[in-house]
Amino acid sequence: MFMMFRALRKWFVSPFGSFSGPKTETLQRPVPKHVAVIMDGNGRWAQKRGLPRIAGHRAGMKAVKRITKVADALGVQVLTMYAFSTENWKRPKDEVAFLMKLPEEFIVSELDELIQNNVQVRFMGETDQLPAHTLRAVEEAVKRTSTNTGLILNFALNYGGRRELVLAMQQAAHAAIHDGLVPTTIDEAWIDEHLQTSGLVHPDLLIRTSGEIRLSNFMLWQLAYAEFWFTEQLWPDFRDQDFIQAIDDYCNRNRRYGGLAINESKDA
Repeated sequence: MFMMFRALRKWFVSPFGSFSGPKTETLQRPVPKHVAVIMDGNGRWAQKRGLPRIAGHRAGMKAVKRITKVADALGVQVLTMYAFSTENWKRPKDEVAFLMKLPEEFIVSELDELIQNNVQVRFMGETDQLPAHTLRAVEEAVKRTSTNTGLILNFALNYGGRRELVLAMQQAAHAAIHDGLVPTTIDEAWIDEHLQTSGLVHPDLLIRTSGEIRLSNFMLWQLAYAEFWFTEQLWPDFRDQDFIQAIDDYCNRNRRYGGLAINESKDA
């Protein structure tokens, strides 16, 4: 536990004792290896304050930095953030244009610190619709952090879970026609290898902010056995102690994977 406190001090300027959430002493069980986050509520956060929606997205970017720090300090290995879905193109053009500038802003302001703290940046999603400046920023972050061995900060950008599965099935069909892939050899492992999360463990915990209780086309295959944690907090208001509370709740759940808990009778 001392190592966890030391890791927290590595990241945070303010003392760990300033957290008002549950203390990390309660985290007696292993923390989730992979946490996925649906960052919802930026627009509503701004509207409640009489601000334009884009102000909420900028505030949400600050929350990304906060939660990345605490996730790394707690020993989370992968943090996947749902930044922009394939459905988000339906939003007003000026809002979409602003959202496409955020990756560049984030990388300019935060990349050096991410490198310093051994964070590896990854992106998943389709790049063909992304503006050139967004794609350049994405590629720069991936390239400059590719040798880092710490927390993987994985952004889902122009990502859709159904589209991801469609692309995997298209690869299977192509391989069956052109490469002799036998359909009966397609198993869960084959599908995992052909998804955009290939090489990453599946999420153990999904966090969604803003009170909405749905997946919104996010990691439909990978979240099959994840624990879900929902909060009324809007994403820009989501604090370190909220993340720690989610981890604490996760640590106190029994994950059965279809079987029985250790303390349950076989006859139950």
